Formats: sequence, C-alpha cells, structure tokens
Amino acid sequence: MLVSEYPVVAARRSATGLWLLVSAGVLWGTGGPSGSLLALETGLSPLAVAAYRLAIGGTLIAVPLVLTRRALPRGRAAWIRITAIGILAAVFQTCFFAAVSLSTVSVATLLTIGASPVLVLVAEWITGRRRISLSVLSTVALAATGLALLVGVPPSGHSASGVLAGAALALLSAGCFAAMTFVSARPVPGLDDLAATGLGFTIGAATLAPLATVTSGVSFSPGWTSVGLLLLLGTAPTALAYTLYFRGLRTTSAGTAALMALLEPLVGTVLATWILGDRLSPTGLVGGGLLATALLLHARYSPR
Repeated sequence: MLVSEYPVVAARRSATGLWLLVSAGVLWGTGGPSGSLLALETGLSPLAVAAYRLAIGGTLIAVPLVLTRRALPRGRAAWIRITAIGILAAVFQTCFFAAVSLSTVSVATLLTIGASPVLVLVAEWITGRRRISLSVLSTVALAATGLALLVGVPPSGHSASGVLAGAALALLSAGCFAAMTFVSARPVPGLDDLAATGLGFTIGAATLAPLATVTSGVSFSPGWTSVGLLLLLGTAPTALAYTLYFRGLRTTSAGTAALMALLEPLVGTVLATWILGDRLSPTGLVGGGLLATALLLHARYSPR
C-alpha cells in the first residue's frame, strides 16, 4: 500500500466506526420500550430485567463462540478487560435502575446519559488522548441542552433526599458507562470484541442475578410474548448494540462514541411515542431537534 493511501484508508475506517456507533445508539433506543413491555408482561422488577438482559445478551454471543471452538482469550490483560466490562456493566445497570426508583426516569436519564460524554471527554483531555476544542464543547453543550428539553421537568411528589440520592446514583452510573467506554477504546492483544462482550456480560449477569433474586425475585410465568420480548431485549439493544459499540471504538475516539450514545434517549422517546402511546410536548420536540442537530454536526465535523 502506498503511503499516500493511508489517510484515505484511515478516513474510511473512521467513517465505518462512526456508523457502527450510530447503529449501536439506535439499537439501544429499542431497549427502553422493549424492557418496559417486558416488565408489564411479566411483572419483573427493573433489576431483574437488567439481569436477564445481560444474561441473554452474553449467552447469545458466548455460546456460538464455544460451539465454533474459538480459542478462549488468553493472558492476564484480556481477562482483566473482560472482568472490568462485566462489573462495570452490572454496576451501570444497577445504579441506573436504583436512580429511577429513588428519583424519576427523567432525572436518571438526564444525568446518566448526559454526563457520560462529559466524563469521557475530560478523561481524554487529562490523559492527552484528545484536544478539547471550542467546537467540541459547543456540540456537547448543545446536545446536553437538547437532552434536558427532551427529558423534561421531573414530576413533583419526590422527596429532596430521594432526588439527591437518585442523582448521586445516576452520576455513578454515568461514571461506569464512561469508564467502560474509555477502557474499551484501547484494544487488548488476543481479545476480540465478541469475546469481550459475551464473556463480560456473562460475568455481569452472574453478578446481578443473586442481588435480583434476593431483592425482587427473577421468576415469572413464561409465554410466547414474554419469551419473545426477552430475546428481543437480549439481542438488539444488548448483544448486537454493544458489539457494534465496542467495534466502533476501534477507529473512533471514546468521546465521540459517548456522544453517539445520546441517540438512545432520542430513539427511545420516538419509539415510546409510537408504540407505548406516550405524548411528546412541544418543548420535547425542540429538545429532540437540538439533540439530533448536535449529533449530526459532530458526526459531520469530528476529526477523522
């Protein structure tokens, strides 16, 4: 390959990585409606839904790896990465749903999804991985404003202590997602994205299952609808979305990846309006437009 061709190849790989991140954000948006429908159908608690989500998503990836007799990851660094992904995913899910129970969905979503790209960008700036320009800061501010308008004002009726505790847990959840993004941006020799996702989520499910069993229970009466929703939740927004996300991180910065994750509440709101009958206020429409504009601008002008 000629030296002059390297920038072209790098640009193509970066564009491919960006589209993988966009696809992951869109697929994540299906997780909220499918998880809500699953909870309504089975009566499972959010913690139990999260445990099933990681278990099914991890199994759908790990079992084919075993059946095809692919070599397991070797080396201390590979298993440290797998364990880190599993624990961070479990804590991320647990803290988010705990934040929802103590405060509101809007507060939990705003702080968790909104703070993640900020934390990743700060980590990149501190470690010297990325120079934070004025355009990047403007994009983050525009996206955060759009997300705040899209989520809306939380309803009254919650105590101040509950809201503060929920906000703290939501920020901890954001920190876990940011750490998972930042750590996964650097590849580990001998560890591919499928193995990292499948084995990591299996570890995460094993961490959450005992907690869900003790607190709320994990049993339900299976039916065609509930099983279908379980498979949908474990496939699209979990196994497939996270695999695409980690693969996209190979050629795109962690900050850009965290920003593209903001597609989750945008797509989730659209699907909730369409499927669950939720109504979107005029302020929410403006917020959705601002959020979409910020992501389009960042995708268009982000460094390759």
